[in-house]
Amino acid sequence: MEKKTDLLEALRFIDPAALDYQGWVNVGMALKEEGYSAGDWEDWSRRDPARYHPGECVKKWKSFKGSEHPVTAGTIVHMARSGGWQPEGTGGRILGWDDPICAEGWKRPEPEDWDPARQLIRYLETLFDASDYVGYVTRCFEKEADGEREYFPQRGCFDRTAGKLIEELSKCGGDIGAVLGDYNPAAGAWIRINPLDGKNVKDENVTDYRFTLVESDTLPIETQRAVLEKLELPIAALVYSGGKSLHAVVRIEAESYEEYRRRVDYLYEICKKNGLEVDRQNYNPSRLSRMPGVMRKGRKQCLLGVNLGKASWAEWKDWMETAGDELPAMEDELQTELPELAPALITGILRQGHKMLLAGPSKAGKSYALIELSICIAEGLSWFGFQCAQGKALYVNLELDRASCLHRFRDVRQAMGAPSLHSVDIWNLRGHSIPMDKLAPKLIRRAMKKNYIAIVIDPIYKVITGDENSADQMAKFCNQFDKVCTELGCAVIYCHHHSKGSQGSKRSMDRASGSGVFARDPDALLDLIELPVSDALRKQEGSNAAARACMEALRMAGKLGEVGQDDLCSGRAALEACRTELDASAYREAQEAAEAAERAAEARTAWRIEGTLREFPKFPPVNLWFEFPVHRNDESGVLADIDPESEPPPWQGKQKAPPRDRKKDRLDALDNAFAACDLEGAGEVSQTALVQYSGKTKKTVQNWVDEHPGYVRENGIIRKLNGAGEG
Repeated sequence: MEKKTDLLEALRFIDPAALDYQGWVNVGMALKEEGYSAGDWEDWSRRDPARYHPGECVKKWKSFKGSEHPVTAGTIVHMARSGGWQPEGTGGRILGWDDPICAEGWKRPEPEDWDPARQLIRYLETLFDASDYVGYVTRCFEKEADGEREYFPQRGCFDRTAGKLIEELSKCGGDIGAVLGDYNPAAGAWIRINPLDGKNVKDENVTDYRFTLVESDTLPIETQRAVLEKLELPIAALVYSGGKSLHAVVRIEAESYEEYRRRVDYLYEICKKNGLEVDRQNYNPSRLSRMPGVMRKGRKQCLLGVNLGKASWAEWKDWMETAGDELPAMEDELQTELPELAPALITGILRQGHKMLLAGPSKAGKSYALIELSICIAEGLSWFGFQCAQGKALYVNLELDRASCLHRFRDVRQAMGAPSLHSVDIWNLRGHSIPMDKLAPKLIRRAMKKNYIAIVIDPIYKVITGDENSADQMAKFCNQFDKVCTELGCAVIYCHHHSKGSQGSKRSMDRASGSGVFARDPDALLDLIELPVSDALRKQEGSNAAARACMEALRMAGKLGEVGQDDLCSGRAALEACRTELDASAYREAQEAAEAAERAAEARTAWRIEGTLREFPKFPPVNLWFEFPVHRNDESGVLADIDPESEPPPWQGKQKAPPRDRKKDRLDALDNAFAACDLEGAGEVSQTALVQYSGKTKKTVQNWVDEHPGYVRENGIIRKLNGAGEG
């Protein structure tokens, strides 16, 4: 078997050190199955010096005896793609660039036992019903073409049925000219591939769109034959033209001319992807093909076979889409060795390579929480009580300007008391953000060799494409996160906002705005909801914070042991203890620290995290204080009994909602659409872009602009006036 060097190229993208034992063995088995040598496997294995042992590959190679379900090249291709390999020409490709496509022993297509009438009869019986009118041409004219004399067919005959022709050919004694009329042996003869109505030979005279013609003269004859066979085309009849090409009459089986055109386009595109450049002049259904059973320039136009490849268009298309879809193979769930689960990225919440959504209302500090998470992953710290794996993290900033983002990272790291051993990579895209379907491939390309274990995208409203309430459109949007996870082998973490209204009575997975896809798609959904803090609790927390500040001042002065516990139970008592035990200067400092701590504590907001998890059991709600710029766990447990705000119970009756300001809704919709389309901050966008983004009609968008005092339109361009949309 000829070796396919593209797999050796693919191996360059697979690190043997990153594989477990079974993965390493699978590479060897696939190489052997595809005709490679033990030396190829050994050369690749040497890249892992810690595990490589000379001679081990050869010994193991001999134990590979083959099986009913062998490991094939697809295993290596999948691993290589995960490592960044991009094979050319994917989608509908059956033949690899280095696949052998020779047809041994098929150098001379002309048969030695020559029965012209029998050839044509078999052709007619295969393609036509007895009652079908057949178009054929035996007469031609000659003219200059490309410096040579060429023969071109005339309109020909179209008034006899296949049944009549077969009957007469059966009695002609091999002289088909007696039936069809004499032809010029220098030119050959032609026949139309689809039945006609007996009135003319144009496309509108075709009565059934059964076949199309696939012809190419860019490859040697034997190579053309091999490609056609490997593509399993549903060929009704394969004819040697007597020249440089084969004529494959391929089953199309279309119900209408429109369907015929679509199917032919699909067929020709598949042929092109597999190296067979089809002559597109053969596109029309009334096309002439070479007639078998006649001579042309001393060569035989002969029938090479009928009913080759798949039996029908439907069967072939199904096979083609399955063979070329690059989807993984189906597996037996009782296989002896189960693959290892991906390790945890966030213990008890998220695995590496999976997706997580953090949802919450505005001003919940979602961005701060994601910055905290990025730092925890980079340093291997605990996030809200959940241990994180340590590894490289990328934070994709879509909302903040560069300076604000970098300052925020510094402030959060300092407030967390996090070490500065490992940095987080930041990609600042404010003013450069693009829809996620355009961003994903750029992100993959830039991150391919960075070995990130987590990519944080904040926030997603900047890159959403389509209507967030459309399940179909949001499913396509979320598929981009799958693509990033699969191509880079890392987790993708992103945040989204709550829908409007009270959220307390809803389940955590129902709070995110828009389609339910946002709740169902991620492997982990964490939801932040605010807890109402009473004035009494807020005052108590302020007093406790002041007391802790005083305790610290006493400890620094070496006086903490001289103060009883009763003197530290409140801020007022602790401050009095400081006044008694400290000198005037130290007391003033303690007083200032206590007041600052009390103000900070009373300014805190309270939050609860609930989770909906796919890979782990549900965890108890986690209560947090957001004390700018970081979240801290509620260690005292005072938030545990607080219920989030919710809608009134049914027995209280529905409260009348305030009237909706529909004009404001329209103005806000225009502001949001304009901001999303004006990615470069130029202050103007095309009317077409606003129509596509909003999903509204051109007239509706024009009405929005005319109604809004902050925009003007002219010649298809919408311009923003100073101050518009900045309320």
